[in-house]
Amino acid sequence: MLHVGLDLSRRRVEVCVLSGAGELLGQFPAPVDRDGLHGLCQRVAVLGDDSVCGVVESMNGARFVRDELSRYGWDVLVADAVRVKGLAPLACKTDKVDARVLAELSLRDLVPAIWLPDEQLRRERELSRFRLHLVKHRTSLKNRIHATLLTFGHQRPVSDLFGTRGRRLLAELDIPQPWQGNLRASLALIDDLEHRIVEIEKELQRSGADHRYVPLLLTAPGIGWVLGYTIASEIGDITRFDRPKQLVSYTGLCPRVKQSGDSDLRGPLSKHGPRYLRWALIEAAQHAAAHPAYRDRYQTTKRRLGKQRGAKVAQIELARTLAQAIWHMLTRNQPFAPAGASKRLAA
Repeated sequence: MLHVGLDLSRRRVEVCVLSGAGELLGQFPAPVDRDGLHGLCQRVAVLGDDSVCGVVESMNGARFVRDELSRYGWDVLVADAVRVKGLAPLACKTDKVDARVLAELSLRDLVPAIWLPDEQLRRERELSRFRLHLVKHRTSLKNRIHATLLTFGHQRPVSDLFGTRGRRLLAELDIPQPWQGNLRASLALIDDLEHRIVEIEKELQRSGADHRYVPLLLTAPGIGWVLGYTIASEIGDITRFDRPKQLVSYTGLCPRVKQSGDSDLRGPLSKHGPRYLRWALIEAAQHAAAHPAYRDRYQTTKRRLGKQRGAKVAQIELARTLAQAIWHMLTRNQPFAPAGASKRLAA
């Protein structure tokens, strides 16, 4: 078997080829497009072994490389970049050295491979992530309009500046150019984004109705269609997590831990794993804080830590608790039921 390390960059991929005995057979760059990867496969095939194991670090474009090389019969793994750095810290870091390290890890069967979703799950993730992307743009435009009003000393006399009364107020304001034109353009963009967001939310609801996880997630406190679909698509296959703590760790909501002897230091959140899953769990925790199953515990933590950080810490703790509940729900294929409940509880 040949072991190929692939160090990917924006315009090319650095390739290192090792034999099964660890002998260096070749080291060269290749283009990162389809034709370049096809030529790479032909060049490696000349080296005389039909079985090829490739390793590429996780980054934007790594899945494309993995999919293309898999079409030609390669067994390609995508390695966790952070864990690779921990396994092989380098004094000299170049593209050639990185490719050689990846090939050596493949040779020694030490590749810290990450789990990759299938094509259907990637489509589901893209749908929910694009909605969040549009929501952020809409919020940014609204904040810009608020800032423009403050710049010219206009207070907001209505609760919803972008409702019917608010739109009339904005149309009557005396604001000089180019701010007036920018305000109108921002309102037009907000309307267009609002339309697209609504369409995506309808699609999420239609798709979520047939999803194996979403109906169960909707029974948990604080989780609606959008959050349920986002959580389900970001988790993927729940069976890859053997314990609830593994799912919590995957969310990145656990603090960093540094232990040495009697020293046990807890730092900020690790924030490993998909940020969209963390966002969805934090959003759900904000709504679930008023649910009878979690209200008392949330308020106790909030009071204990004070006004400055109590609410934030309590929300993160509740998000971790929800993640554990989600693991039990999806693993057992059962709706939400907190410990001690005499019957199922629905949000």
